[in-house]
Amino acid sequence: MSAAERSRRGGLLRVALDQIARDLPDAPKAIAHRLSEEGRALRALNVEDLRRGASRALPGPAFDFIEGGGADEVTVARNRAAFGALELRPRVLRGVAAVSTATTVLGEPIALPLMGAPHGAGLLFHPDAETGLVRALQGAGTIPVVSVMASQTIEEIARAAPGPKWFQMYVWRDRGMTGELLRRARDTGGYGALVLTIDTPRLGPRERDARNGFVLPPRVTLRSLRGGVAHPRWSARVLRGPEIGLSNFAANDVASGAVYAFDAGLTWRDIAWFREEWPGPLVLKGILSPDDATKAVEIGVDAISVSNHGGRQLDHAPAAIAALPRVLEATGGAIEVYVDGGIRRGTDIAKALALGARACLTARPFLYGLATAGQAGVARAVELLRAELDMTMTLLGCASVDDLDRSFVGPVDQQQR
Repeated sequence: MSAAERSRRGGLLRVALDQIARDLPDAPKAIAHRLSEEGRALRALNVEDLRRGASRALPGPAFDFIEGGGADEVTVARNRAAFGALELRPRVLRGVAAVSTATTVLGEPIALPLMGAPHGAGLLFHPDAETGLVRALQGAGTIPVVSVMASQTIEEIARAAPGPKWFQMYVWRDRGMTGELLRRARDTGGYGALVLTIDTPRLGPRERDARNGFVLPPRVTLRSLRGGVAHPRWSARVLRGPEIGLSNFAANDVASGAVYAFDAGLTWRDIAWFREEWPGPLVLKGILSPDDATKAVEIGVDAISVSNHGGRQLDHAPAAIAALPRVLEATGGAIEVYVDGGIRRGTDIAKALALGARACLTARPFLYGLATAGQAGVARAVELLRAELDMTMTLLGCASVDDLDRSFVGPVDQQQR
């Protein structure tokens, strides 16, 4: 090696050592951030990464509570497969230097056509719980739907997250309990629309939960103890934190099982009472039939969500995205129509909007984010889906969500499968 080459290499080594010396004081901070929940969330490149993070963070029964569906979980699989059976059909030279994912739902502006579907038991997944998830969605400029089955109360969530949000509830045989919960949400304020879930005359066959012995509030069993030992961080949080339960209900209603005594005798005539009692918009969630969509229009609801409850109720039901076109045709554009079930990518949102949905709802991707990194994980899930939708619209040749129509989507040709 020549003297010049040795000198050059020596110079490069000195530069590298100087850089290392400058970076050393910040190294502990950088390592700590990388190992922090926020650092883990930021490393996620898609929802599946957050799903894997949730599976590592949670004991099996808690993760199964997110993942599980009804019986053989055929409907869960259909929700995803139905999106894969649709192809996107791009157009070119359309001037898409700037893309807007903004839209409105029931007159309220949102930054992207994706809302948070209702879910329960937020404290089971992370101490940030429902308030963290709601704040993350509000911070991203969209609307969370707060479930009556949340682990934090109607009032607590309203105080902690005063931005736009909707309220979801079921109908129980105990109409006194139903009315009281409705009045609490109404009188608390801050909840815009009422989302009435109508596909649950009784709980579906949740075999994963039954096999795990999972109930709310959680019980201490041999299986849960094993899971707790394998997940010490989760166990420490649960032991230090408040009881994980159904905070909107009286203890005796939880103990007696009244919280799961849904009204199987509910009919279309009963919806009129909710219309009278709730001052804001009324949304029916759980419609898959065109006939039911027609009835919803006739009784004067403001919107419906095409949904099979994430595959957690009737197994072998149609995929939500597959039912969407028939339901839309039945409504004739008279009311807003949303869809939920199987959303995991920005391409899924684009397909739903191209078929005619006003917006989508999803819960599992946000619960994956919550379990992985709390509020920061939910924010990451929203940002990933927003960025994917932005990219998809650009590549499709759509500058606005209003540009998406059925010319951009269709069934995959059989020869490509």
